[in-house]
Amino acid sequence: MSEALRIGFLTLPNYSMIAFTNAVEPLRMANRLSADTLFDWTALSLDGAPVRASNGLAVVPTAAAGVAGRLDMLFVCGGVDVAEAYDEATLAYLRRASRAGVTLGALCTGSYVLARAGLLDGYRCAIHWENIAAVRDEFPAVDFSSELFVIDRDRYTASGGIAPLDLMLNLIAARRGAELAVAISEGFILERIRGPLDQQRIPLLAQVGVGQQKIIAAASLMETHVEEPLSLAAIAARVGLSRRHLERLFKRHLDRHPARYYRELRLNRARQLLLQTNMSVMAITVGCGFQSAPHFTRCYKELFGRTPSAERALARRVPGRA
Repeated sequence: MSEALRIGFLTLPNYSMIAFTNAVEPLRMANRLSADTLFDWTALSLDGAPVRASNGLAVVPTAAAGVAGRLDMLFVCGGVDVAEAYDEATLAYLRRASRAGVTLGALCTGSYVLARAGLLDGYRCAIHWENIAAVRDEFPAVDFSSELFVIDRDRYTASGGIAPLDLMLNLIAARRGAELAVAISEGFILERIRGPLDQQRIPLLAQVGVGQQKIIAAASLMETHVEEPLSLAAIAARVGLSRRHLERLFKRHLDRHPARYYRELRLNRARQLLLQTNMSVMAITVGCGFQSAPHFTRCYKELFGRTPSAERALARRVPGRA
């Protein structure tokens, strides 16, 4: 029997139950399918008392963090009102774990607490999209990403919701093989295992605010004209702006030229088609508004780090995995 990876989940008040369970369940299934104890996990709190999640439920048993024994990994489970969910004792415990060489992680807003403890400086990490803007201002030494999850050296962070499921499946694949991770995803009726390049879909309204209806209208036009893209001049005219004013608004509120925003929107649509359909690369090229396969391939690689053909080949080598 191989030695189990010991994982602790530090539950903070009002933590996200969906993020917690989506992290634990793949570990349970890995043990079941392998008929071996590959992973051993424990719900923790500083005093050992069960902590109420944001849905009002608590996990039993919950162990006291100080007597949990040796841990290989420790995840901070955050959720609602995370800025009020920790104290100095929590930060001190996390710093001790770091000094002891424990690999640290966070689910949902747990990254905020790791950052507050100074344990994410110089790291890339994920956090729920609702918190990205605020934490970037508060912790400039931390590189907060809009990706679903981030594995950066000895830091494992997931944005929340069901993203911890993908994080754990990637962890299982790396440690125990892709075949086991795929078997777990199939048991969970998961369409595919999302990878590190997959992004959170951040609602545009959350990015620009309710007062920017012109940007929202322009983006809606882009979404409905993927196969035959509209010119920026046509989009600007339809929403009642000059092209130059449209460019200024996109740059100010989305930090990108509208042409780049439009291209990334079409490339993300192309990636969905590559991974979820049997359409040819040429058909996807045309269907997503690119005039030539070389241009599509070049743009795709610039955004995702590999060519469309390589993306699909990887997905076929490891079924269900991006």
